[in-house]
Order: sequence, then C-alpha cells, then structure tokens
Amino acid sequence: MAQKTNVARILDQKRIPYELKEYSVDVADLSAPTVADKIGMPIAQVYKTLVVRGDKTGVLLVCIPGNLELDLKSLAALSENKKVEVVPLKEVQALTGYIRGGVSPIGTKKNYPVFIDENVKQWEKISISAGVRGCQILLHPDDLLQITQARCGSFSR
Repeated sequence: MAQKTNVARILDQKRIPYELKEYSVDVADLSAPTVADKIGMPIAQVYKTLVVRGDKTGVLLVCIPGNLELDLKSLAALSENKKVEVVPLKEVQALTGYIRGGVSPIGTKKNYPVFIDENVKQWEKISISAGVRGCQILLHPDDLLQITQARCGSFSR
C-alpha cells in the first residue's frame, strides 16, 4: 500500500478523493516524462510544480503539464509582475518544505499563490507530486483548483 504523505492527509481532511501511485525513483532522472512512464499516464496529464519568484508578488507555485515549458513572460503578466524567474534549486526546500522531484502545490510551508495551466480543465484526472519523490497523487482537476485556490491561465508552451 502507498505511503500516506502530508498531501494525502490534507486531501483526506478535505474529503477530496484521490489515488496514490508509487514508483521507483532514479535521482539521476526526476523528469516528468520518466514519472509519466512509471505511473502509466500520458505526459500531458502529469503536472510538474515549479517554484518561481515575481518581482512584485514574491514566491509563486506554478503547475504545468510535464510535456510543456513555462513561459515566464506570460506568467509575469498573469501574476501582475514585471518579471518572474525560477527560484534556484538550493532555495526550493527552504521555501516549500519539499525536495526537488517532490514539490507539490498542496501543503507547502507557506500558502503561496498557485497558478495552474488552463489545459488542466480538459482532463478527468491529473497527476501531481504527493510531496515526496516516488509518489504521485491522481485527482480531479477541479478538486486541485479548489484546494489550492489556484488561478488558471495560459503560460506554458
């Protein structure tokens, strides 16, 4: 049986249905395509969470499909920043409480604004990190949008 993570406990408290999918971790390859392959889902349904910093708003969390790249200019405009940049890897754990390959938009140390790519609405189920390497949470996009109070937009390509 899959391990209960803090993310899973938060979803349990909110009575949000989900499924845990564990997989073997290769620390040399934490890429979304590899995760998608290991959990048997199309890459477009596996969402990666990036930590970025805006010049006006500070830290933001961004969830985009694993097959796309973040468009920093589009995100800056949507988040009311002049510019945004990806946070250096060495800062990610201190800011979120999560390590690389295990960052989730749910249950971070602080409640940061969350932005989720609008493509999320086309799926019945998506995958996000469960907050640890080697475990993904599958849930309905509407539930993710609700629990994170995320804004949707077009900021990936």
